Amino acid sequence: MATNGLTTTGELEKRTIAKLRWRIIPFVMLLYFIAYLDRVNIGFAALTMNADIGLSSAAFGFGAGIFFVGYFIFEVPSNLILHKVGARRWIARIMVTWGVVSMAMALVQGETSFYILRFLLGVAEAGFFPGIILYLSYWFPARHRASMTALFMAAVPLSVALGSPISGALLELDGLLGLKGWQWMFLLEGAPAIILAWFVLKYLTDRPDRADWLNDDEREWLLAEMAEEARNTKPAHDWREGLTALKNPRVLALSLVYFGTSAGLYTLSIWSPQMIAQFGTTPLMTGLFNAVPAIFAVIAMILWSMHSDKTGERNWHVVIACLVAAGGLILAAYASSLMAVLLALVIVNVGVSSAKPPLWSMPTMFLGGAAAAAGIATINSIGNLGGFFGPYIIGWVLEVTSSYKGGLFAVAALLVLSSILVLVLARTGLSKTKNASSNGEHHA
Repeated sequence: MATNGLTTTGELEKRTIAKLRWRIIPFVMLLYFIAYLDRVNIGFAALTMNADIGLSSAAFGFGAGIFFVGYFIFEVPSNLILHKVGARRWIARIMVTWGVVSMAMALVQGETSFYILRFLLGVAEAGFFPGIILYLSYWFPARHRASMTALFMAAVPLSVALGSPISGALLELDGLLGLKGWQWMFLLEGAPAIILAWFVLKYLTDRPDRADWLNDDEREWLLAEMAEEARNTKPAHDWREGLTALKNPRVLALSLVYFGTSAGLYTLSIWSPQMIAQFGTTPLMTGLFNAVPAIFAVIAMILWSMHSDKTGERNWHVVIACLVAAGGLILAAYASSLMAVLLALVIVNVGVSSAKPPLWSMPTMFLGGAAAAAGIATINSIGNLGGFFGPYIIGWVLEVTSSYKGGLFAVAALLVLSSILVLVLARTGLSKTKNASSNGEHHA
C-alpha cells in the first residue's frame, strides 16, 4: 500500500507541475520577452541614433547603463509592494509605466534627454524580474524551481533571437511618415507592454489557494507542499522583518555574484550589435547575426538547469557557466573576423544564460515571505548594477582606445570573481540551507 501511495502522490505531483508549467510559464516568458526587448533595444537604436543625436561611445555606454541606477533605487520597495498587494495588479502597473517610457524614447534629442528617459525606464521596470522570480516561488516547489526559472529566463535569449531581426528590420523604416527608423523601433516595441498589462489583470492568479483552474486534489497537494517548505525557511511577515534580508551575508554575497553575470549579459545585449556591425553588415543582417548566439543560449540554459535540478547541485553549475562566459569574452577581445566574433558571442551567451537559473534557485532556499521578497529584490538590484558597469566600461574604453579589448577584459574579470565567490560560499557553508534534505535540495 505504501508503494501505491507513493506512486499516486508521484503521479499527482507530475500532473500538477505540468499544469502549472503550461498555465504560468509561457505567459510570464512573453512578459519578460517584451521587458528585455525594451530594456536592450537601444543596442540596435545606436546603429543610427547615436549619429542622429550626437552621442559619443562613452555617452551611449553611460546612458545605456544608467537604466540600472533607477532600477537599483526602486527595486526592493517595488518587490515588497508586490508581496503585499499581489502580483497581478503590481506587474500590470509596472508594464504600463515601462511601456509608456519606452515609447517616449522616440522623443530623445540629445545626451540629457537620453539619460533622463533611460533612468526613468529603470524606475518604471523596477520590480518586474524579481517579482516574477518571487511569484514562481509561490507556485513551484524548490526541487522544480531551477528548471522553471530557466524556462522563464529563456525569454532573454529568445528576446535576442527573435527581437534582433525585428529591431534590425524596423531600423530600415527610416523616413516613413517623417520618423527615423530608431523612433519607429521604440514606438512599435514599447506598445505591447501596455497592451499586455490588461491581459495580466485577467490571466494571472496571485496565489495557489485562488487557483480555480486546478483540481481540488492538485490544489491541496500544492498548498501542502508549499506549506511544508515554508516551515523549513525563515519567513518574515512584514516589511520590517523583510528588510533584515538586506543584512544577510548570503544575500549580499549572491548580489556580488549576480553583479558579474549582469555585467556580462548587458555588455553583450547592448554592445553586440555594434561589435557585429563594425564588419559592414546592414541593420537587418546585424539583427540576423545577433540572433544566432541566443539560439544556442536557449538550448544550453534549459539543459544545464535541468541537470542542476536533477543532481540538486547549484554551486558548480554557476561556477562553470561563469568561467565559460569569461573565456568567451577573452576570445571576443582577440576576434578579428565576423565569424570569430560570432563564435565568441555564442560562448558568452551560453555561459551567462546558463549561470542564472541555478543562481536564482538559491535565495528562496533560505528565505521566505517578505524576507524572500526583499532578498530577491536586493540580489537583483545590487547585482544589476553590473548592467551599468559593463556597458559603461566598454563605451569608455572604446572612446579612449578605439578598441573593445580592455572593456571585455574587465567584464571577464568580474565573471571570474563571481566564480571564486561562489566557491568561497560553498566552502564556508553559507550557500547551504539548514533544511536542504527536507525540500529536496542538497546544494544551493
